Amino acid sequence: MFERIKRDIKLIKEHDPAARNAIEILLTYPSLSAIRSYRIAHWFYERKMFTVARIISQRARSKTGIEIHPGAKIGKGLFIDHGMGVVIGETAIIGNDCLLYQGVTLGGTGKDKGKRHPTLGDNVLVGAGAKVLGPFKVGNNVKIAANAVVLNAIPDNCTAVGVPARVVRRNGRKIEPFVTQEIDQVHIPDPVSLEMCRLKAEMDNMKKEIENLKNKQ
Repeated sequence: MFERIKRDIKLIKEHDPAARNAIEILLTYPSLSAIRSYRIAHWFYERKMFTVARIISQRARSKTGIEIHPGAKIGKGLFIDHGMGVVIGETAIIGNDCLLYQGVTLGGTGKDKGKRHPTLGDNVLVGAGAKVLGPFKVGNNVKIAANAVVLNAIPDNCTAVGVPARVVRRNGRKIEPFVTQEIDQVHIPDPVSLEMCRLKAEMDNMKKEIENLKNKQ
């Protein structure tokens, strides 16, 4: 347990420049508190003491604003930055060294039974407000942009943006011509809006050509 706490503190220090020291992280970071409570609740859940597990998880939710179902399976080194509004479903699986921002949902669509929630590989970043919905896998080293809605599997080493999300970078190479940089939570191109802008520009050109033809008659 102490090794896991040390690893979690180390990860927070690496990802959050506002983190000053281990004592501050231990006493004030909701992510650490929520994950500690989850691990206790998960212990009870695995021993089929479901009510006790849910009581622990709901108390942690009230305290931190982070809702982690005790049935979820979470690897080492998860960091939930800020954390308010994060929801992790019962059958979700999260690999090692993942980073979730506030408002992230690892949820279901309401149509599936059994495995209803996503599986995240190792070293996955999910941006603020993003929704990952369904029983599919998100590969290792994937980055999901803020407010993206992911409804299908994403291969390893990809960056996904948009609603619904689509892969715009894979293995460090651009897939779409408008992708000019790595995801940074701020300067994130939206493939849908950019496509609409392209179509609008084409329509404007067509209108000009029609006007020119009218003037020649």
